[in-house]
Amino acid sequence: MNRIGESELIINADGSIFHLHLKPEMLAENIILVGDQDRVGMVSKYFDSIEFEVQNREFKTHTGTYNGKKVSVLSTGIGTDNIDIVVNELDALVNIDLEKRVPKKEHKTLNLIRIGTSGALQGDIPVDTPVMSVTSIGFDGLLNFYEGNEKLGNDDIRNSFKKHTNWNEKLPNPYFVDASQYLIDKIGEGMIKGITISAPGFYGPQGRVLRLNTIDNNLNEKITAFDFNGRKITNYEMESSAIAGLSKLLGHNAITICSIIANRIRKEYSQDYKIAVDKLIKTVLDRLTS
Repeated sequence: MNRIGESELIINADGSIFHLHLKPEMLAENIILVGDQDRVGMVSKYFDSIEFEVQNREFKTHTGTYNGKKVSVLSTGIGTDNIDIVVNELDALVNIDLEKRVPKKEHKTLNLIRIGTSGALQGDIPVDTPVMSVTSIGFDGLLNFYEGNEKLGNDDIRNSFKKHTNWNEKLPNPYFVDASQYLIDKIGEGMIKGITISAPGFYGPQGRVLRLNTIDNNLNEKITAFDFNGRKITNYEMESSAIAGLSKLLGHNAITICSIIANRIRKEYSQDYKIAVDKLIKTVLDRLTS
């Protein structure tokens, strides 16, 4: 096996990985991903005990036990660029020998569950309800940098979507990736299951206009109207496509579940979304460790 160079896999002086500042023994197999570092404590307050607390920049990790099982919660910050760092470094922690700098012979699979917030793109989705991203659409282009993304499949729905929206070729080529069926079955009972767009920004990429017009002012209307064999696009957020895509290419299970805090069609916003997020956290912890 080829040795991975120091410039490609950066290890800190204490033996931890470059951005996350984690060592392999600090990480659980079950990992909850949140965007906001303050949300880490919203998850870990339910832990029976906390064994490790680590933070570097926006990457904050608590690892402990819940229902007698080891669980980590990690804040990623916002955007698929941060997810590129997080998922690659999590994989390196369990599937690369950091001292010898070579991939391990035996692959270890992680369960990555993002708990986030999102805006609904269908009028019949109430605020303060969870939506599970069974399929994610990447508007960010991240997976286009990696070899093997043709393994993600979903060419039929991608071609249909591009034709329906008259996709502007100035924009990144969208990719479609399915979540882990294992985690859908384990966690998703009773949840709305939909198609989620990951946008590379909060304003223009999600159709918001302040002082700059977007390249396609009708894109959100086209997205809402899109129907592929009865499946509709349910919501916008900013991380799910990279989590699902990188996890699939690296051999991990991943799912994104977002509490709907706004309905973009009805112009509604949650009165207190933290209550719904807290309920979702408890539900995910219970089902993940059952």
